[in-house]
Amino acid sequence: MNDKEHLDQEEIFSQVLRAGRRTYFFDVRATKADDYYLTVTESKKFTHDDGTFHYKKHKIYLYKEDFAEFNEMLQAATDYIINEKGEEVISERHQKDFKRPSEAAVEVEATSESFTDVSFDDI
Repeated sequence: MNDKEHLDQEEIFSQVLRAGRRTYFFDVRATKADDYYLTVTESKKFTHDDGTFHYKKHKIYLYKEDFAEFNEMLQAATDYIINEKGEEVISERHQKDFKRPSEAAVEVEATSESFTDVSFDDI
């Protein structure tokens, strides 16, 4: 069996959640015994100064015997966060118009040329 056939046989169901620079993959796969398990993969895009980029991936494997407890703990943790901090995203890094500090510095330099020189000796 070649690699493509093996991959097609293993992946049963898949969903993708795109969230800014992060993408989450929820994949149902089959074990050798033909039972199912879930993999959750976070893929995060990183851009280098020269414009090239790379992805970092983190994966967890979740088996049926852990589903109930995992769901309970995930629900408890997400409920806690929402109850304590609300649903509003307060981290500027996760806003759609977020610019890295290096990008913001370039923008400030570009706009600072339009300011009039001010003498602070008069204050």
